[in-house]
Amino acid sequence: MADPKEAEPVQSSAEAPAKAKSDEVKTKVSRPKKTKAQPKRSAAKEAATPMASASPVLAKKARKVYSEQERTRMLGQIEKSIRRSESVKSATRQAGISEQTYYQWKKTAAPASEGGDLKDLLALEEENKRLKILLAERLRKENAELKKKLGLG
Repeated sequence: MADPKEAEPVQSSAEAPAKAKSDEVKTKVSRPKKTKAQPKRSAAKEAATPMASASPVLAKKARKVYSEQERTRMLGQIEKSIRRSESVKSATRQAGISEQTYYQWKKTAAPASEGGDLKDLLALEEENKRLKILLAERLRKENAELKKKLGLG
């Protein structure tokens, strides 16, 4: 019997290029996409790397802590800008804070004024209770007088 390995080289020359083309098509389809090339670092940059890590040039700013007075002043300034039909983004940028910081400050400043409203509400409820009791007493007295006049009581 003929060995299959020996039979392959005997194939016709017309079939060989067709097989090669089909292999190329398969390899083109199965190739993974190229990743973007990373820019090569120059020798000068590589030499500068140890010095750059020793003394960082770009450091984050220290976080600024604003006092309550500064916060209220900035919130007022931003509110005025917004009333002049300026956007929140531009108003906060002008004040030097982020939009998120503005909304956080506004949120924390609002309950302080609501605390006073709560006290006012409690005072009004107490006054309401006192007035109801006073009205009930007057109505009882008036009712008693009417019963005496009519002779029912």
